[in-house]
Amino acid sequence: MKYADVILPLPLENTYTYSIPSDLEKAALPGCRALVHFGKKRYYTAIIFCVHERTPDTTYETKEITAILDILPILRRPQLRFWEWIASYYVCKLGDVYKAALPAGLKLESETMVTCNEDFEALIPLRPGEQSVMDAFWIKPSLTLSELEKKTGLRHIVPIVTSLLARGAVEVNEELKKGYTPKTQTFVRLSDTYRDEALLKETFDQLKRAPKQETLLISYLDLSCILNPQRSKEISAKELLEHSRCTASVLNALLKRGVLERYDKEVGRLQIPVCRLQAPAQLSPAQDQAYDEIHETFKSKDVCLLHGVTSSGKTEIYAHLIKDALTNGRQVLFLLPEIAITTQITERLAKLFGDQLLVYHSGFSDNERVEVWNTLLQGKAMLVLGVRSSLFLPFKNLGLIIVDEEHENTYKQQDPAPRYHARNLAIVLAGMHGGKTLLASATPSLDSYYNALTGKFGLVKLTTRYGDCRMPEIVTVDIKELRRKKIMKDTLFSPLLVRKINDALEQGEQVILFQNRRGFAPVMECKDCGWTPHCLHCDVSLTYHKRQNRLVCHYCGYTVPLPGRCPQCEQANLRMFGFGTEKIEEEVSSLFPSAQVERLDFDSARTRTAYERILADFEKGKIQILIGTQMLSKGLDFANVTVVGILYADGLMNYPDFRAHERAYQLMTQVAGRAGRREKQGIVVLQTSQPEHPLIRMVQDFAYEEMVKAQLGERSMFRYPPYYRLIVIVLRSRKEEVLQEMASLYADRLRVRLGERVSGPVTPPVTRIQALHIRKIVLKIEVTAAVSPVREILEGVQAEMSERPLFKQLLVHYDVDPA
Repeated sequence: MKYADVILPLPLENTYTYSIPSDLEKAALPGCRALVHFGKKRYYTAIIFCVHERTPDTTYETKEITAILDILPILRRPQLRFWEWIASYYVCKLGDVYKAALPAGLKLESETMVTCNEDFEALIPLRPGEQSVMDAFWIKPSLTLSELEKKTGLRHIVPIVTSLLARGAVEVNEELKKGYTPKTQTFVRLSDTYRDEALLKETFDQLKRAPKQETLLISYLDLSCILNPQRSKEISAKELLEHSRCTASVLNALLKRGVLERYDKEVGRLQIPVCRLQAPAQLSPAQDQAYDEIHETFKSKDVCLLHGVTSSGKTEIYAHLIKDALTNGRQVLFLLPEIAITTQITERLAKLFGDQLLVYHSGFSDNERVEVWNTLLQGKAMLVLGVRSSLFLPFKNLGLIIVDEEHENTYKQQDPAPRYHARNLAIVLAGMHGGKTLLASATPSLDSYYNALTGKFGLVKLTTRYGDCRMPEIVTVDIKELRRKKIMKDTLFSPLLVRKINDALEQGEQVILFQNRRGFAPVMECKDCGWTPHCLHCDVSLTYHKRQNRLVCHYCGYTVPLPGRCPQCEQANLRMFGFGTEKIEEEVSSLFPSAQVERLDFDSARTRTAYERILADFEKGKIQILIGTQMLSKGLDFANVTVVGILYADGLMNYPDFRAHERAYQLMTQVAGRAGRREKQGIVVLQTSQPEHPLIRMVQDFAYEEMVKAQLGERSMFRYPPYYRLIVIVLRSRKEEVLQEMASLYADRLRVRLGERVSGPVTPPVTRIQALHIRKIVLKIEVTAAVSPVREILEGVQAEMSERPLFKQLLVHYDVDPA
């Protein structure tokens, strides 16, 4: 008898063992999907982890696998090992990793179909709920559970259906709904009968009275080259209608005559339009030296950090490294922190690598992502461009992973589990394939730079901009002094910034304005009584969004209309504090009425098409002034931007986090790097109320190494990364008293085993989100210590705590290496 250990899409610790029916033994392979029963519910997308002949040591009968869904595995063996490593290091469940890794289109959904038994006769009267369900079948004899809920208005439908099932009034069966459907397209071809030239000529004679049909047929013959078999190709109905400029009714007339015939064909969704392929650009002497040093580093180290200033041409070096890997028959993964950047990079890489390139991120539909997955399973694609989820794709022979803008915190997955960091996973994944990892940034993370300084990673520096362009000039403006002198009384813009924007617009140049807060105003207050609108579910004030005229919580999405009067004192005296991108947009439109202005933030660019439209319009010069949040800092390349305005630098520095100054330096330097990326030197106007702050001076001087030295000194003193590893235990509950009591007890239990490595419980800056109060316990573990013994301690303490009834009112998760 053979057995299979399977992974279920549930937050469960272990695999579960099922027996394999004899007729499925050959089909049950590791990495295949299987239908299994689990508990009272049916889960269709269990993944076979391993197959063995060990009899399970259980007191209950082992269930059988119902069916195998795949002819060939959809996962490769290294992927399953990779999943195990993630679950172990990030202290989460294997089921959590499975849910994050597999695209939704590969997950089958189960819908319970309920069918009325027409021969049923009730021996005793039905209860009102049961009668409502039976009445719902009057028009349609079979309904899904969700349809029954809608028709009857009953919230708890399952117990009622169970009762009817026991009486024999209904029957239940599970119907599989496949998530992925191939894309089909309608094509047309010449009917076999009309392939005879004499008959075709006769047809043209008949079509003299139908000139549009004649035009359409000529267009078909021209496009398909059917008279020349060596050049003939398939023609889609859409392409034919566009080429001939005819309507669908004309095509239908030819189809009705039998001259043409229609057929459907499965087509890919992934084609990237490419003209003739180009060779990678010749490297400058500085780039060539960096390229050689990277190759030399890879001879002795698996990871290399490329520290190249903004606009130094790192992407050109990537192109040459990708070409080298592809020439050697190895696959390449090019990771980016944001969907926004993929648009620009896709166009550049498509010109170089054509159909060897695939793009993968959440902006694509489920079907598109499944096609990428299947293409990689077939071993066709060699270069994948994507965001952090691309790490879970079924690579076969991964030779190189490039992590661009490696310092970005968007590489860290927050919720749900697994809360992994893509940079760390990239290093592990490349190692499993015997490949190399290139980390690159103009402002590397302190963790990566420290690893390079200590020799764990290789380090290559690129200190000059491409084409010997000069670094932008950064000018600070003391807005505190300007407001004291009432020069900036009712405006967000200093006179210097207004002047520089005007100069740029007059010369046909473009401007970027940066403020890392969306919305119109972050705080609203009543002048008379001090009332401030707060979220009902979170411990935060609501942000005013002028376009919708609503107050919005940026944590849970709760929203209410803007009140005309204060709900507390009923006075119409509400005022706003602070500013976001919406308010900047309003003032810019007033100050520069002739300029075309656009915002790039989460509100204006929620979809892939919105991102692409805004970036394409800015690149083409249709937009003169682009206002945005940190989306603007992530490696975008615009040739005509000469002025960058950072409207409020203090908001970046004054944040309660040990990485605040590192992040502020990175953001300001990266945004500044968007200016003057060609011949003309750019200028950056940095508005701050602390112009003498050491960090502001470091940004002005591009003194990255000085910033690193200062930050490393502080972190060593206070036991923070990169000297220590952080593990944050996050505890949440609706009852604050229970939470505080259990969190304190949890921390005390941990101190018994881990001593001074345990801090807390502490209350975070935002103490409540989505109606759940929050406490955090912070562990500071030596980087030399392995995670697995710590995991055993954590799980042991949680098991002890779980025996307490009050602890069951808490939600607990672990965040290893929090961003």
